[in-house]
Amino acid sequence: QVHLVESGGGLVQAGGSLRLACVDSGRSYSIYTMAWFRQAPGKERTSVAAINRNGNYIYYSDSVKGRFAITRVNAANTIYLQMNDLKPEDTAVYYCARSTYPEVTAIDINEFGYWGQGTQVTVSP
Repeated sequence: QVHLVESGGGLVQAGGSLRLACVDSGRSYSIYTMAWFRQAPGKERTSVAAINRNGNYIYYSDSVKGRFAITRVNAANTIYLQMNDLKPEDTAVYYCARSTYPEVTAIDINEFGYWGQGTQVTVSP
């Protein structure tokens, strides 16, 4: 049974920072690629960042590159998303996701079969 729980969302002013966390209760957590996606109202869910099992493959979408950082602590079954210099366009529900199969490097939503419930991030102008 895989259970992902996100935390750390909230309301912040533009230019501020937030740190999201996601705890994965599933077995063999450390062999899977983990990712963050986001979905703004009326828009599709899109990828934000991803990290493979040992952290030697990291992906960022162009819109967050240089501002966000994804990390993982395998011993704690946890991934983090440090978000700096937040902008109003970053406002969305942020979802943690686990790949269906180990060592996924194609950050396609269809490669991720396990999802958290989401955490709201709101950035005011």
